[in-house]
Amino acid sequence: MEPASSNTGFFQDLPVVKNQFHDDASLQRIARLFLPRPLLDHISPEAAQLGEEVLSQQIFDWVTDAECSQPHLRGSGRDAFGKPRSELVVTEGWKCLQEFGFRKGVVAINYDSDYGPYNRLVQFIRCHLWEASCANTLCPAAMQDGAARLLQRHLSKAASLSPTERQVFQNAYDHLTSRDPAKTWTSGQWMTERTGGSDVSRTETVAIYNPDPASSPAPLADVDDGTPLGPWSISGFKWFSSATDSQMTILLAKTDPSKGVSAFLAPIRRHNPFLTSVTGTKGGSELNGVTIQRLKHKFGTQSLPTAELELKNMRGWLLGKEGQGIHEISTILNITRVHTTVSSVGYLGRSLAVARGFAAVREVGVGRGRRVPLSSHPLHMRTLANLTVDYHALMLLVFYTVSLLGLSEKPTPPTTSTTPLTPLTPPPSLVGPLLRALSSLHKSFVCESAVPLVYACMEALGGVGYLLNDESQHVNVARLFRDACVGAIWEGTTDVLAGDTVRAVKHGKGGAEVVRGLGWFVEEGLRIAGEKGGKAGRVKGVWEGLKERVEREGQEVLLPDARAVVFRLAEVLVAVLFMVDAAVNPGEVVEEMCRRYLVKKGFLEEGEGKMTLEMDQAIVYGEWKPVGGAAAGAKL
Repeated sequence: MEPASSNTGFFQDLPVVKNQFHDDASLQRIARLFLPRPLLDHISPEAAQLGEEVLSQQIFDWVTDAECSQPHLRGSGRDAFGKPRSELVVTEGWKCLQEFGFRKGVVAINYDSDYGPYNRLVQFIRCHLWEASCANTLCPAAMQDGAARLLQRHLSKAASLSPTERQVFQNAYDHLTSRDPAKTWTSGQWMTERTGGSDVSRTETVAIYNPDPASSPAPLADVDDGTPLGPWSISGFKWFSSATDSQMTILLAKTDPSKGVSAFLAPIRRHNPFLTSVTGTKGGSELNGVTIQRLKHKFGTQSLPTAELELKNMRGWLLGKEGQGIHEISTILNITRVHTTVSSVGYLGRSLAVARGFAAVREVGVGRGRRVPLSSHPLHMRTLANLTVDYHALMLLVFYTVSLLGLSEKPTPPTTSTTPLTPLTPPPSLVGPLLRALSSLHKSFVCESAVPLVYACMEALGGVGYLLNDESQHVNVARLFRDACVGAIWEGTTDVLAGDTVRAVKHGKGGAEVVRGLGWFVEEGLRIAGEKGGKAGRVKGVWEGLKERVEREGQEVLLPDARAVVFRLAEVLVAVLFMVDAAVNPGEVVEEMCRRYLVKKGFLEEGEGKMTLEMDQAIVYGEWKPVGGAAAGAKL
């Protein structure tokens, strides 16, 4: 026997994390289910290249820099002589990760590509690959995306805009949708105040129409690129603002107590001709009436600068009509909520990839001196198989919602192809109602469900999983867990969104259309799956029970039980999607995964299944022929 030392003895091999575009069987199934084969073949080489690049050492070095050297206010918000000075400092790692995302078009691809209703699916497949390596830079990108979509909607109605408004909105849109890091803007989304989070009815930020900047004591020259700052003066206090380093923001403020809140576009910086540089040069850029009061110290997303902001005479532009701020901001929320759910399954997908890699290299004793890798340990494989089934369930719901978002924005395919978007493409009249329900439902269900699943992946690595492995960033599941926890909180907590889903199904004629859309989904899905009795009957029976309750009970009666109602509805939708997936792309593994999900959620009796180690291994690692240029017969 030889004693171990710090440099001798046993050293565990590091897990290998493979290119997830090929290695993630769920992602490959999603791509095959929701994209036409010619389009999938077309986008696969670039997506596979992205999957390779996001796992590079350079990316992980930038992640480590962004995590270990966190954003801060220079001088704690003061200069050497104590004068207030809001100067945010972010790390080079953060900047480089943002620029990488810009160049890869993680937002721009939805606006400069012509895949018709498939644009969003192509975009979010890429975001899924990038999420766990981006150190939260996809958070400001999400708001960048939402702001671009909102401005796109306004620019499509150019006749209602003044020439100056068209210039300002077009300039911002061009920056938001650029792939050039020197030109690309991100955007803030400033809603939250001390009076409430998602409830903005008591907003204390006030906007006053004051088109004459000469009446203001502050120097209000145009922003550095010559775009006018805006005729509205906005003052107030924003309690939570992520993307504090953005170049513009969409924010809510009140213009009249009787009109509710309104939405505004405002540059975050402006040109001040009276500023003096350290060398005495006159003129420079400063914050546009914004003081960074302090940065938030958070449990997770620590690389992301989140701040409390005081606004005093911030100049901006009204978006839409006064009092219609909730309507305007909802365009952004529909998109940022999808980004949030994609981030949740992105964290989970990477966490599972690390757990798979660890199981392949870690050996454990099984008695009498015999050792086996965790990948051959029956209990460990059953645990990972169960996690994989739950992961695929969430992926199905997320990407079906993404497909609806794409349909709502671009209902016409780019070619004369008659191939439907998905096997569950709704009639045009039901796209809006279904998206109205799923926008809230999928976010509340997925983000809440993902957190314990990511934790389970962290646990699957034992003690090393609990460590913040900055020196081996690719296996840092603890960081992913910490960041995943916020998904169920921002862009609407689970309770807020469950309540919103209840309102969606109870809102007069619109609510009836939502219920009709959900009924169509269940009926059509079971028809495609070819299921008429047994599990189909149980799924349909649960749906009909939920439908009867929703139609019978008032909103005030449903609201206290909204989580249970909405989560059960989500499980019905996932069960249908699972059966459709197994029917459209059949196989022994996916059929067993579907069976296990239905049993777990009470849609099917336990019965006979393939509860073997070999099947668990096939579920976890996958054996099938991937599409999109991967080697035939590769194991995933």
